[in-house]
Amino acid sequence: MAHRIITQVVLTGTRVVGRAFAEAYRQASASQKYAAAGGKNSSSGGTFASSGLTLDEACKILDVAPPKGGAMNAEQVMERFKRLFDQNDPKKGGSFYLQSKILRARERIEMEVRTKAEAAETAEEAKEGWKPKVYKDR
Repeated sequence: MAHRIITQVVLTGTRVVGRAFAEAYRQASASQKYAAAGGKNSSSGGTFASSGLTLDEACKILDVAPPKGGAMNAEQVMERFKRLFDQNDPKKGGSFYLQSKILRARERIEMEVRTKAEAAETAEEAKEGWKPKVYKDR
C-alpha cells in the first residue's frame, strides 16, 4: 500500500515539474522571438533594456544635448541631474516617479558615453594590436 502512494506522489510530482519546465521553455522562446523582432525593450534601436529609455528621451528629461562622438559635458549633466533630483524629492512634495525617471535618464546618458568609449578603446586596441602588461619581479 505504501509503495503505491509513494509511486503516485513521484509520478504526480514529475508531471508537475515537467509541465513547469515546458511552460518556462515556451515563455523563454516567445520572449527571445519578441526581442529578435525588435520588441519594446530590446537593446536594438537605441533603447536601454532595463529602463526602456532611448538616448533622445534621456536627453529631453535632463534638457541636455545628446553626446556627440561619445563625449558629453559631464558637469552640465550632473548639475541638471542634481537640481531636478532635489526638486522632485518626495519629502519636499515632489514625485518619486519623476525622481526615478531623472536617475534613469542620467544612467542612460552615462551608459551611452561609456559604451562609445569602450568601443573606441577596442577599435584603437585592434588597430595597434594587443600589448599585454608584463610585470617583473624585482
